[in-house]
Amino acid sequence: MSRSRRHVLAALMGGCLVLALSGCASWRPAESTPLLRLSPASLGRELAVVQRMEVEAQGQVRAFETVLEVDPDELRLAVLQMGQTIARLSWDGQTLTQSLAPGWPSVVSAENVLSDLQYVWWPQAQVQGALPTGWTLLSRADGRELRHGDAVVFDMRAVRSGVIELRHRERGYVVRLQTQGAQPDFGAP
Repeated sequence: MSRSRRHVLAALMGGCLVLALSGCASWRPAESTPLLRLSPASLGRELAVVQRMEVEAQGQVRAFETVLEVDPDELRLAVLQMGQTIARLSWDGQTLTQSLAPGWPSVVSAENVLSDLQYVWWPQAQVQGALPTGWTLLSRADGRELRHGDAVVFDMRAVRSGVIELRHRERGYVVRLQTQGAQPDFGAP
């Protein structure tokens, strides 16, 4: 793997870490958002994105760098803090693998990170097809809303060029992603 590819992978993991850290802060199992397990190939394209991630949860803000790469065979995510890789995640459509630095919070779940990434980046039709009855993903040009019945549980929107905000109302966190490279296609199907 090339140095630039490793750097991108490391940056992706950072984003996942932030998502996971914020997502676990106030998780309530009774209102659990469905976890996605879509294949890398179902993205329908290759993707390489470097992101600066800010997670706001329980009155605290943490920043990370993430690198996300997806090809038809595998999703790879790397999370970096202060230039050090603190987490790696890999998903081939069957097996989810993670590598965590010592001190990684045990409440941070690779499953939640993978799922949040897929809610943002995967095509609306693929996500909607994987949701259980009663859940709907609504798309518009500037974002998406995941609804359970009439209640918005998770929303994603482009707040300005290159900046995406994820607001997970169920879990009580906000993530701001400053993205270099590809941008999500939030447009309606």
